[in-house]
Amino acid sequence: MKIKYNSPVILTYTMLSISVLAFCSNTFLAKYFSSPSNLSFFDPYFYIRLVSYIAGHGDWTHLIGNLMIILLVGPLLEEKYGSGKLLEMILITAIATGLLNAFLFSNSLIGGSGIAFMLILLGSFSNIRSKEIPLTFIIIAVLFIGGEVISTLKIDQISQFSHLAGGFIGAGYGFIRNKKK
Repeated sequence: MKIKYNSPVILTYTMLSISVLAFCSNTFLAKYFSSPSNLSFFDPYFYIRLVSYIAGHGDWTHLIGNLMIILLVGPLLEEKYGSGKLLEMILITAIATGLLNAFLFSNSLIGGSGIAFMLILLGSFSNIRSKEIPLTFIIIAVLFIGGEVISTLKIDQISQFSHLAGGFIGAGYGFIRNKKK
């Protein structure tokens, strides 16, 4: 029996995220693997950081929590939509969330939580059919949005905004992609 690299986008993201946390200092993480905290279109690092922040994580608990979701749901979605479409969706989610965060807030984001939540809601669209919304999607959306809204009441270092943005982008993408079929 041989080991197969069955999900190139998800597995590459996983290995990149592990490597960044294992080999980068906190200073390097903050400079290159956190989202921009303001809109600075003339700074070349601004564009790199709009995507690179999803590979940086605050600690191993943060990384493992995200990877459990991403590795569970991601390969199924990569098989369904294809590597190119999934990579496109990850990049759209990262860039849109990073831009919105820089426009609305003065803090930086770090980690793939938005990607994880995008995958969760995108995955709930797997069984969508014409003119039907799966009950599982409704339940996941209510639990997800409700949980994130309640979480905003707590003072912590977690960006519920990135979770919600990723979830909404994933749901929108799933709706649009399945509507075209």
